[in-house]
Amino acid sequence: MNRNAGRLTGCGIGLRKEHHDTVLKERPRIPFFEVISENFMAEGGRPRDVLERVRRDYPVALHGVSLSLGSAEPLDRAYLARLARLIDWVRPVLVSDHLCWTGLGGHNSHDLLPMPFTEEAVTHVARKIREVQDFLERRILVENISSYVEYRESTLSEADFLVAVLEEADCDLLLDVNNLYVNARNHGLSPEEALDLLPPGRLRQIHLAGHEDNGAFVVDTHDGPVSGAVWDLYRQTIERFGPVPTLIEWDAQLPPLGDLLEEARRAESILATAISDDEVRRSAARALGRCTAEAVCEVAHAADAI
Repeated sequence: MNRNAGRLTGCGIGLRKEHHDTVLKERPRIPFFEVISENFMAEGGRPRDVLERVRRDYPVALHGVSLSLGSAEPLDRAYLARLARLIDWVRPVLVSDHLCWTGLGGHNSHDLLPMPFTEEAVTHVARKIREVQDFLERRILVENISSYVEYRESTLSEADFLVAVLEEADCDLLLDVNNLYVNARNHGLSPEEALDLLPPGRLRQIHLAGHEDNGAFVVDTHDGPVSGAVWDLYRQTIERFGPVPTLIEWDAQLPPLGDLLEEARRAESILATAISDDEVRRSAARALGRCTAEAVCEVAHAADAI
């Protein structure tokens, strides 16, 4: 049975080749897997065989690194066609890529490069996102990236830029909490102020990852456990936005699968607290509704008596 319908819940992990055999053998208790889109675009071969078997039992999210939404060049239609075919096959719950540019003049930098935060850039990237969504016939998520330089031309904060793009493109947000922390440290920003600006209705997924703290600057590395500071920021994010589906990103120096699952369980414990709080609020609202209804009835009976 293909389970890629509905929505994601809980905390998933990335499906990486180092863990393929263990995943297929042990079938870990995990709510979903995320895969890098480009790793599965070629038809045939072991990666597609593994994903075929995984997608039968788990929901899957597709996460790309090559749309180059911020590039001044047109969208790569051949790439979009390959992505569309992959989507038709996988039937993912979510499809995402990064709010950045990755190349110029036919050269792929294989890096996620930052954009200037200007109104002009908002209009440009929002138009390209709408083109992608029209081509794929579905809404996508865009992710905030880590950055180590700023443009003198920027006139907006990163959070204001994100919000403007989400609204103008009518797309959703994949919030990388580690990147939010890294940028705050590197550029002297307040991650809490950024969270205050983000629209709750567009936040569909969260990423968590490790980084390298060099004191004067922080590098997003995805090669270790989530730091204590990022866990604290994640907890604040969940308190504000509720139990948003979350993913542990660990792409280099991969540990045994059990260590990765332990990170996911830590996120699940934070999500569970938010779910409990939501249930309390819903119960209180239902109780208030019953009290209000009873009060109305009492007033009506009193009026009849008069």
